[in-house]
Order: sequence, then C-alpha cells, then structure tokens
Amino acid sequence: MHWTVDSAGTGNYHIGEPPHRLSQKVSKMNGVDISYQQARQFTKHDMLHFDKIYVMDSNNYEDVKMMSQDLWNENKVDLLLNELYPFENREVPDPWYGTEEGYHRVFKLIDEACDNIISNYSELQLKNKNL
Repeated sequence: MHWTVDSAGTGNYHIGEPPHRLSQKVSKMNGVDISYQQARQFTKHDMLHFDKIYVMDSNNYEDVKMMSQDLWNENKVDLLLNELYPFENREVPDPWYGTEEGYHRVFKLIDEACDNIISNYSELQLKNKNL
C-alpha cells in the first residue's frame, strides 16, 4: 500500500519556515523528525492531487473551500478529529501561544486520529481488493 502524506496551511505568513520549535521538540520526543519540513500554502490543485484533505478547524475548512474555487469537492475535506469523534466536528486546538503541554496534547490527538485513518483506510483498501 502506497500513501503520500503532505501538510499545508491556509495562511501565507510562514511559507518556507520550519515547524514551530515546540512542534519539532514534541514530535522528536515521539520518534518523528519534522525538522526538515517547510511550511507551504494550500493550493486549489491540492484538491485534485489528494484523495482526502483533513483540516484542523472550521476556519481552515472554509478557507480550503474558498481557495479551492471551482475544484472544491466537499466529499474530500473533513475535520481531522472526525476520525476520532465522528460527526462531532471537534477542532484541534492551536497550541501556538500556549505552553509545551499544549503541544503534547495536540500531538496525541493528531497521532490518534492518524492511527484511525490508517486503520480505517487500510481495511477499506483490503475490502475493495477482495471484491
């Protein structure tokens, strides 16, 4: 099974910058090195390139919708935490102005949501393969 995972923001104010130092620290503590990453901005062509687009909150959802213009596909976009709490539309809290503890909480939420994505889509691919 081959997956491509990418990250993009809807704002343009950190393009080319590495992740926040606490994001890097907490990720590294959990065995994930994100120090090489650079921020990029979502483009409408991401709607064509990716099968699924997860957003952190309702503002990001609306931004992606607006930025996608004529390529918008609501079936591809969802809030990330709906993978943990289906249909509740919970938002990932932004730890930017908080303490390191907030980064640990956010990492845990994102990690759990990603585990669910991997499990759910792996099962779906196996079902489709066996049809």
